[in-house]
Amino acid sequence: MRKIIYNKFDKKSIAELPTVTFPGKTVVVMSESEAEKAVDFLLSNDILGVDTETRPSFKKGESHMVSLLQVSTSNTCFLFRLNHIGITPAILRLLENTTVPMVGLSLHDDMLSLHKRVGFTPGNFIDLQDLVGELGIEDLSLQKLYANLFHQKISKRQRLTNWDSDVLNDKQKAYAALDAWACINLYKEILRLKNSGDYELVINEQN
Repeated sequence: MRKIIYNKFDKKSIAELPTVTFPGKTVVVMSESEAEKAVDFLLSNDILGVDTETRPSFKKGESHMVSLLQVSTSNTCFLFRLNHIGITPAILRLLENTTVPMVGLSLHDDMLSLHKRVGFTPGNFIDLQDLVGELGIEDLSLQKLYANLFHQKISKRQRLTNWDSDVLNDKQKAYAALDAWACINLYKEILRLKNSGDYELVINEQN
């Protein structure tokens, strides 16, 4: 049976979908030595999902440095606490790696945030926003894309929490890991549909 996808997924219907949760293991990285081990492990995989989190600003003119870099495999997500350890040599090695594809969404924003901490040459990054148009999908948000392709809801409740907290709570960790892990799922499904043609695009004029 061919998969039905939409050029624009109805935002109102997202609330009715079952919520997806990260099924794997989450590891918080708080030291340079931990970062070294984490990066060695990550670079032994064939694909990675990436995302960042920054403490939200609620006052005009206020801004914060990127707090968290989350990098996930299909079953383990590492949360690099950049507000504690900065971008270590190992993290820099990961960001500049040209071997393992690192998939994200709206990577331009993530790269700008990371560059404010340290200058680097981005490695093998793949932005999902550059791929979905090939299927006729116009939505660019993670929540809408996941709902469209998997009919599951990604909750955004933790997005505006304090990512500079000394200790991240379980809900924050689960949220951060899910966003990075979801990028891998989306990438694989987009490639599958593109290569197989096993889908039908429904045009929805309403957003």
